[in-house]
Amino acid sequence: MFARFGTRRRGTAHNLFVLHLGTGNTLRMQVTKNLYLLLIVLFGMAGTSGPVLADASMDRVLRELDPEERAHQACTLRGLGVLRKGTRLRGIDRIKSSTKVRATFKDNVVTATTGAVRAGRHWYSLKYKCAVTDDQMKAKSFDFQLGAEIPEDKYEDFGLWK
Repeated sequence: MFARFGTRRRGTAHNLFVLHLGTGNTLRMQVTKNLYLLLIVLFGMAGTSGPVLADASMDRVLRELDPEERAHQACTLRGLGVLRKGTRLRGIDRIKSSTKVRATFKDNVVTATTGAVRAGRHWYSLKYKCAVTDDQMKAKSFDFQLGAEIPEDKYEDFGLWK
């Protein structure tokens, strides 16, 4: 198996990547210049700029949200990291701040009393308090209390899914 990089058609990014498989079949992928640059970043060829670009992109998305929603999203991002490091649960991939009662946002603090966290295919009850910066772009703290596993037959009542 080998890869060939090259350009044709007056310098455009045509046939940038051709992959030859051992069976003799050729898989041709036409990659645009923007996608090619994205691949460079994703595969780490751009050095340490990958995380910086991801942060800049996330900041751009967060700025478009209203302050309360921005605070909820900032807390979710922080909470995922804190819960992954601070609990026995494995495979944490979702936080839901409101299952029965909407989480509150007051004085740059998000308080979730009926939240949930998903680990693997199981949901667990979660209460948390999260303080955010004045611009609601970053969470400063995330304090939580992890509860019991939520039975699968209650998922619909809590607005959860598998």
